[in-house]
Amino acid sequence: MSGFDSFNTEFFQTSYSIEDQAQPYDYSGRPYSKPYGGYEYPQQGFVPPDMMQQQQPYTGQIYQPTQGYTPTSAQSFYGSNFEDEPPLLEELGINFDHIWQKTLTVLHPLKVADGNIMNETDLAGPMVFCLAFGATLLLAGKIQFGYVYGISAIGCVGMFCLLNLMSMTGVSFGCVASVLGYCLLPMILLSSFAILFSLQGVMGIILTAGIIGWCSFSASKIFISALAMEGQQLLVAYPCALLYGVFALISVF
Repeated sequence: MSGFDSFNTEFFQTSYSIEDQAQPYDYSGRPYSKPYGGYEYPQQGFVPPDMMQQQQPYTGQIYQPTQGYTPTSAQSFYGSNFEDEPPLLEELGINFDHIWQKTLTVLHPLKVADGNIMNETDLAGPMVFCLAFGATLLLAGKIQFGYVYGISAIGCVGMFCLLNLMSMTGVSFGCVASVLGYCLLPMILLSSFAILFSLQGVMGIILTAGIIGWCSFSASKIFISALAMEGQQLLVAYPCALLYGVFALISVF
């Protein structure tokens, strides 16, 4: 054993001694100024600064807690009153009173058109009239739904461009489509006659010409009243007659 101890002391030489443990050092190598146990540590541990504020004492009652928010009723959340809200059909732009007034204006060519009502973008009535026109053609043995909607779209685009060039105020595409669609109502009568009678004779030609004039006159009357185009009814009626003449050709042949 003595040889082994002498071997260890000769193998690794150091200046460390057991007496150095009496003086502790910190991480920087400097000795502590106080012995172990001489430092004072906080007993509560780390507390964030925002939690060090003084807590307010509870002033309420135990069985009656204070209410932190004011509940809002469904009436104040959705509006002042449900009765003041407009009907659903009116929000969707479907007004049966205006549809009926426009229909009467078309059926009565001499009736003065209301420009405020005619200037609305109402497509519910025109869609119904286009479907009715296609249905009457179908009853006559003519499946022409594609031609009806295709010619309607092309005619609306053409009249939209023409009226914007002729009028000073301008017009929307929806208004043009609404007026042309409502004025298609007399053409439904022509296609209904084609179910029972042939329109290729003299009486059919006279009836077809009268229906074309009826449609074009009603449409031009509505356009000049809605766009304040006084004295230009014949100029507006001519392209309308060309458009409705195509629908008449579909009904006759």
